[in-house]
Amino acid sequence: MKGMPQEEELRIGVYVCHCGVNIAATVDSEAVAKYAATLPNVVVAKDYIYMCSAPGQSMIKEDIKEQKLNRVIVASCSPIMHEPTFRRCVAEAGLNPYLFEMANIREQCSWVHPKEPEKATEKAKDLVRMAVAKAQLLERLQRKEAGVTLRALVIGAGISGMRSTLDLADRGFEVYLIEKAPSIGGRMAQLNELYPTGEYALDVLKPVMDAVMSHPKIKVFTNSKLEALDGFIGNFKATIVVKPRYVTNECDLCGNCETVCPVEVSNDFDFGLNKRKAIYLPYITAVPRIYVIDYENCNKCGKCIEACERKAIDLKEQPMKMEVDVGTVIVATGHDVYEPPKGEYGYKVYDNVITLHQLERLLDENGPTKGQLQFNGSTPKSVAFISCVGSRQEPGIYQPVEKDQQLNRYCSRVCCTATFQNALTIKKKYPDTRIYYLFRDIRTFGKGHEELYRKASESGVVFVKYKPEVPPVVSKERSLVVTVQDVLTNNETFAIPVDLVVLNVGIIPRADAPDIQSILRIPRSADGFFQEVHAKLRPLDTAIDGVYLAGTAQAPKDVTDSAAQGSAAAAKASIPLARGKVNVEPTIATVNEDLCKGCARCEEVCEYDAIKVEETKPFDMVPMLVAKVTEAKCKGCGSCSVVCPTGAITMRQFTKKQIGAMVAAATGG
Repeated sequence: MKGMPQEEELRIGVYVCHCGVNIAATVDSEAVAKYAATLPNVVVAKDYIYMCSAPGQSMIKEDIKEQKLNRVIVASCSPIMHEPTFRRCVAEAGLNPYLFEMANIREQCSWVHPKEPEKATEKAKDLVRMAVAKAQLLERLQRKEAGVTLRALVIGAGISGMRSTLDLADRGFEVYLIEKAPSIGGRMAQLNELYPTGEYALDVLKPVMDAVMSHPKIKVFTNSKLEALDGFIGNFKATIVVKPRYVTNECDLCGNCETVCPVEVSNDFDFGLNKRKAIYLPYITAVPRIYVIDYENCNKCGKCIEACERKAIDLKEQPMKMEVDVGTVIVATGHDVYEPPKGEYGYKVYDNVITLHQLERLLDENGPTKGQLQFNGSTPKSVAFISCVGSRQEPGIYQPVEKDQQLNRYCSRVCCTATFQNALTIKKKYPDTRIYYLFRDIRTFGKGHEELYRKASESGVVFVKYKPEVPPVVSKERSLVVTVQDVLTNNETFAIPVDLVVLNVGIIPRADAPDIQSILRIPRSADGFFQEVHAKLRPLDTAIDGVYLAGTAQAPKDVTDSAAQGSAAAAKASIPLARGKVNVEPTIATVNEDLCKGCARCEEVCEYDAIKVEETKPFDMVPMLVAKVTEAKCKGCGSCSVVCPTGAITMRQFTKKQIGAMVAAATGG
């Protein structure tokens, strides 16, 4: 890459943003602009209320043309937010976009020094001076292009994953859909009625499942997992392992195998409310509708083989491994459900303390009790729901069971509205049932959710607000008693006898999220869910270009939001597929092979698997080891440059000369 010709005069433009009051309330933007005008090679310096606005960008474009600017600096917010905006702006005016530099005087200045406006203003001047020093050494860079495999991979076949898959397939792209469970459908298949419409979950879900299985562009792999993902956007190579079902497509669902199977284990689909056999159909409308053998619990007695007239059982079936080429990847791996430890609100101590998800299964017409609210042989006359179990766990208030246990400090978003939906279902079936809702706060944020809250109030649900530092206590004498201090009655203590306690358990990250993270190399946030690049501007993107997020893999969501994000992720993932090519960012690591000693330290620290030490034989001489950068995978983080003992690796636009110039400008050296 060549820099600017020596004979060309440097002409720098500096633009200082007010960002409304985000910057201007602390930093004197006008004073910073006046100061910038005094710096070497700065020919124009201006301030404006919003530089990212259309008028602000027009100002920059006009100055580039009229003042013949060949460097542009914007002092405003974080480059994460608007660097692409301004690069696009200067490119439209005919300037190489990599001759643009940003100085962050919002996050790094005004926001961190709100009570020191004078010092903040001086710091902003320092940041601008450093940017000007670096700008003088910027190089013209050019993006490269790479071809794209016109196929996508979706990991997880819940509602968000299936919605992504169908949308991509309907756009004409081939899609591989892999699901860890023996059936597609995800957590939605375990629900009873959906809020706020009251529709039966499987009535909504089944047509989507059938559409996925019948679509000619979709290949579904159940009982499968992603073992490895290599490559880069447009050119990923995924390794998929398909576990055997031990039951072939010849299965006609006669059920003889299940009848003779002697092994019974807890039924995970019904959250342990009943038992299932070692050979089983996951649930009544499972897709594919084929039995599967739980090989870990199977005793290999062979009775199922003897009972199967169609010879559809093969206990010698082996796992299948395959490699597929895909252009983009959508992560829709879903969530787990919080399992209260023994003793939390009497869970697993008293039989009639259950979770909200177990209640969903009891009320489901295909559940253990065929939709009848029966527990221990009788219908409860009074039910108490307790909110925020496993969510909003505050340190010092919630006492973790295990040492160093991470607290779930977030709101799970779905619990309040799901409670009202279930409470109304109970009231409809059993009008005389007394229902109490013990809550910290009520959060019914979605469209139509507040209406359910109102209906629950009108139906006679009794609301009791408790403080998190004084949670309800569940005990049992002759019957269950919930003791609670009610904030709504000036902390009066009530002892409420009930027949059933339902714990509103929250959504938690998948237990295998760390494994998925290591395979995909995408970060997770502090709460354990997968992290997007930017909550507002890039809510679907991950740190790995071409890998996108959908559904509760990212954060707690309800069915509506999960389906919507599935469609959004499909739209995002289809962009490079539709273009047929992708741009490769040039601000990455570059290796001087003459200096490289092949020590592989750079390879060890690269989190993006973008550097490999390979053998090369220059000019037919003695073979030597040198580091090679896969440009499309490099994110320009600079870790490799830091550990390189010979200085063979440099970062474009962050060279040692450029950084040295910034340091000198900051220190007056």
